[in-house]
Amino acid sequence: MKVAILTLLLIFMIASPCLCNDLGKVFNVISYGAVGNGKTDDTQAFSKAWEAVCNANGITSLIIPKGKIFLLNPVQFKGPCKATKVLVQVGGTIAASANLKTWTDNEKWIHFETVDGLVINGGGQIDGQGSVWWNACSDKALHFYNCNGLQLSNLRHLNSQKNHISISGCKGVKINNLLISAPEDSPNTDGIDISTSSNIEVLNTVMETGDDCIAINGGSSNITISGVACGPGHGISIGSLGKNGAFDTVEEVHVRNCTFKGTQNAARIKTWQGGKGYARKISYENIQIINSQNPIIIDQNYNPYSLNANAQSEVEISDVTFRNVYGTSVDEIAIDLVCSDHFGCSNIVLNNIDIKSAIPGKQTISRCNNAHGSTLSLCTPIVPCLSH
Repeated sequence: MKVAILTLLLIFMIASPCLCNDLGKVFNVISYGAVGNGKTDDTQAFSKAWEAVCNANGITSLIIPKGKIFLLNPVQFKGPCKATKVLVQVGGTIAASANLKTWTDNEKWIHFETVDGLVINGGGQIDGQGSVWWNACSDKALHFYNCNGLQLSNLRHLNSQKNHISISGCKGVKINNLLISAPEDSPNTDGIDISTSSNIEVLNTVMETGDDCIAINGGSSNITISGVACGPGHGISIGSLGKNGAFDTVEEVHVRNCTFKGTQNAARIKTWQGGKGYARKISYENIQIINSQNPIIIDQNYNPYSLNANAQSEVEISDVTFRNVYGTSVDEIAIDLVCSDHFGCSNIVLNNIDIKSAIPGKQTISRCNNAHGSTLSLCTPIVPCLSH
């Protein structure tokens, strides 16, 4: 009798799409028709599973099991949900289709929208199969819009079509322990892009990309970045801000305990010619530089496409501190403070900076234009435009 009851229970557990445990209701994508062989399109199965997860009450969990590869075309997971908390356990691999003809939305691959209390982890992998897309027009591979209280951790994210992760219109986000990787020559493969968002933490993450490891764009505030290893890539950037004359603001961004190895830039702030707004209350602290090209750079004349080439940037940069920054630069100019002739930069503080040349026998130098502030201790290279 006991054996019969146990057998029936096991059959129920395998067949049922919804299992209940301490974490609430558990939904496995396999139960909704996902195959996970890396060849079959599992998009519809994921959509059906999401509908069930989102419409269930209490805490719900979406299981993407280990040992399988789930092929997805562009898919949207939208709320608001009845569930008070949604857990997405990525155990296996989610892979993008390499067939460009199957895509109908070239802007977003996996899009979460208006899902509060979303938690994504599980130790699995998200593979954007980006090599076929790097000459196409896809963007924002894993995109979160208006998802407050988002937690994203313990995942590998590889070879995005363009931006690996985009955070937009979100509050209270914590990102921890990710590996983000794409070839150094892959175009626009930013690690994490943040825009119009606040109270964001990015912690203990390794990023190897073809563009910015992290880019913080307009409308963002109260950003903490700590324990990030960046390289290759273009550094951790504030901006670009003010493209096409836009009014952009960024404030209270604090980057600490990070390493940049072989990057094009390290600590960077960039504003467009013709732009408006401000970037203020920013700090880079306890930063190690290993053979980077532009260790410390402020560029108020950013204009890679020659737009409004004669305009001055009116994005005011102020209250920026670089503290305990040390290491080696492959370029002669290790500190580059190129501020606009019209507005300039104010209250730029350098404290305990020691950046030497990566080339034996060479010296590093600084460059300034309309930058104002102070150096609080010995600074290598010397920055004559700042008071001592």
